Amino acid sequence: MKINLSRQNIYLFALSVFLLIFVLVFSFSILIPEGKEYRIKRGEVNVESRELKQLSDFSLETEVILQKLQSDNLHIITAFENIFNAQRFEKQYKSFFSSLEVSKKSKVGDEDGFSVYEVNTSSEISSPKSFYDFLDAVNKSDWIIAVNFPINFKRDSEMISSSFTMKVYGNKKDLNSSK
Repeated sequence: MKINLSRQNIYLFALSVFLLIFVLVFSFSILIPEGKEYRIKRGEVNVESRELKQLSDFSLETEVILQKLQSDNLHIITAFENIFNAQRFEKQYKSFFSSLEVSKKSKVGDEDGFSVYEVNTSSEISSPKSFYDFLDAVNKSDWIIAVNFPINFKRDSEMISSSFTMKVYGNKKDLNSSK
């Protein structure tokens, strides 16, 4: 039995075998290893995209909380920006006292990034209630003020003399220069 193959068929068969071998070599040497690497990288990208989504959600939540805190505490934030003025303080809070004197503004130092000044005050009041009203008003003032204890009260006939020191907090100037 003689097989009668034409030259064209032999060339076609040889070319088909060559292409089959080329496709198999290409598949096993390049495609399959790259496919494994692709699956690994795809898994890493999925993990990173989940982390990115979680972090961006956290960032948005934090931004909302920050904006809420800034709007709720706007008065306090602006109070740190104000510079303490003793004359203005006396004028603003003189109504709580019969007489009010603010003296000796001295820089104490820096605490936690804030400039701190100590102010001595002496006053005369008719009743302790007016002093407590003054303390309530200071809490809502244009400055961040801490009244230091002890507060000295002395009775002089109808009036009560009081003296106390206050710490006035404000932003340091070099921190604001970056704005």
